[in-house]
Amino acid sequence: MSSQESPQPGTDARAEEDIAAIARGGRTNLFGFFLRLAARIPFLFIAGRAPGYGPAALGVFASALVLIELAAMVCTLGEKRGLAQRLSESDEHPANVIADGSLVALLASTFMALVFWFFPAPLFPSGEFTQIDRMMVFAIPPLALTEIWLAALAYRFDVGATVRARAIVEPWTISIVAGVMALLAPTSGLAVAYLASVYAAALAAFIPFLRAYGLPRGWRPSLGGMGKLTLRSLPIATADAIEWGTRRLDIFILGLFAPPVAVGVYYVAQQIASLPQKLKTSFEPILGPVITRNLKTRDYAAIARQVRQVGFWILAAQFGVALALGIPGEGVMGLVGPQFVGGTGALAFLLTAEVVAATAVVSEAALIYVARVKNLMVSLATVVLQALLTIAGILLMQRLGYDELFQAAAAAAALALALGFTSLVKARILAGILAEATNNWRWGLGLAVVPAVIVGWLAVHLPEWAELALGIPAILAVYFGVLWRWAFSAEDRVLFQKAQKSAS
Repeated sequence: MSSQESPQPGTDARAEEDIAAIARGGRTNLFGFFLRLAARIPFLFIAGRAPGYGPAALGVFASALVLIELAAMVCTLGEKRGLAQRLSESDEHPANVIADGSLVALLASTFMALVFWFFPAPLFPSGEFTQIDRMMVFAIPPLALTEIWLAALAYRFDVGATVRARAIVEPWTISIVAGVMALLAPTSGLAVAYLASVYAAALAAFIPFLRAYGLPRGWRPSLGGMGKLTLRSLPIATADAIEWGTRRLDIFILGLFAPPVAVGVYYVAQQIASLPQKLKTSFEPILGPVITRNLKTRDYAAIARQVRQVGFWILAAQFGVALALGIPGEGVMGLVGPQFVGGTGALAFLLTAEVVAATAVVSEAALIYVARVKNLMVSLATVVLQALLTIAGILLMQRLGYDELFQAAAAAAALALALGFTSLVKARILAGILAEATNNWRWGLGLAVVPAVIVGWLAVHLPEWAELALGIPAILAVYFGVLWRWAFSAEDRVLFQKAQKSAS
C-alpha cells in the first residue's frame, strides 16, 4: 500500500492518546515545578542571608557546581533521552538494557570524580575552597545514575518519581541541611547540603526504579557492548552536555573574569530564572517516548503536531513565569538579600533567555532522533557563539568602567542572544525534515502580555511585601486568564483536565 493513502482507523485516536499522555506527564511535573519553587526559595534565602554564607560563599559553591553537574551530564552518555529509543528497539529484558547504560555511567562518573578530586583547580578558579568543598566531586556518580533511573521511569510514563526526587526530596533536603549547617559549620555548609540533597534524590529515584524494573536477569557486563553503546550515545551525550552547558558557561566565564561575589549574585539570578526552564522538563520525559513510537511508523505529521502543541505549552508557561518574576525583579532579588538587588539586570536577561529557548528545547526533543549530527553541529555553534559573546560583553563592560554586576548582565544578554540563534536554526531544520510546520507561536500570547504588564507596573508601586505577595499572583492570574479565554483551544485545555477513562 502507498504511504499516501488515508490514515488507518484509530490513527486520530492514537494521536489524541499521545497528546493526553504528554498532558498527564506535564500536569504532574507542572505541579512539581511549583513544589520545587516553594522549596528553592528557602535555600536561596538561607544561602543569601545566613551568617557565614552570602554572595562570596555562593560564588565558590556555584563555580564548583558548574563542572560537577556538567561532568555528571556527560557521564550519562545521552541515556537521559537516548534510553527511550534503546528500550523501544531492544528485545532484551528492560532491566538488562538499563544496566548496560548504568554501568557505563558509573565507571565514567567515578573516573571523573577522581580526576577532579586530584585536580580541583578547575572547580575553584578563585582558589578559595576547603577540603569539604572538595568532596562535592563525589556527587558526580549519583547525579549521573539518578538521571538514568528517572529516564527509565519516564519511559513507562511515571513522572511522579521525578517530581518526588527533583521537586520535593532534593530541594527540601538542601534547604534544611543548609539551615542546620549555618548554625553548626557554615564554612562548608553549602557543600554538605548539596551532597546530602544529591544522595537523597538518588535514593528517592532508585527505590521506585527497582520496583518498576526489578533486577537484571542473566545479565553479564560486555566490554564490546559497552563500547558500542558509548559510541552510539556520543552524539546525544554531547548535545545534552552542550545544551546544559549553555546554561552554565556564563557562570564559568564569570568565575574567570569576576570575583566570587559577582558569581554568587549571578548564581542567585540564574536559580530564579531557571525556574521557568524546569517547565520544559515537565514534558520532555514523556515527549521522548511518544516521538520514538511515532518514528517507528514514520508518522511525521503526528510528531510535528506534538512539537507544536508542547512547544506552545512550554512557551506560554515560561512567558507567564518570566513576566511574574521579571517585572518585580528588584523585590524578588531583594528577598534573597539586599546585596543581590544589583543582579536584577542579569535576572531580566536570563528570564528572556528562557523564553526564547523554548522553541529550541522542543525542536531538539525530536532532532536528537531524526538528525543527531545536525543537531550536534548547531549546539556546538551555539556554545561557541555564547562564549564569544559572553567574553566580549564582559570585556566591553570592563573597558567602559562598569562594575562586575554590569558584567554579569552582559553575560546574561549573551546567553539570550545565543539561545535565540539556536531556536531559529533548530526549528527550521526540524520543519524541513518533517516537511511540516513546527512553529509554536500564537498571537494570543502577545494579547495576554499587555494586561499582565499593566498589572505588573501597578504592582511595583506597592510596598515590597505587597508587590511580591499580591503582584506576582495577580500578574499570573491576568496573563493565564487572557490565554485561557482567547488563546487556548480545546486541545490546549487537555493540559488542565483530568484524563477521562478511555472507552474500552
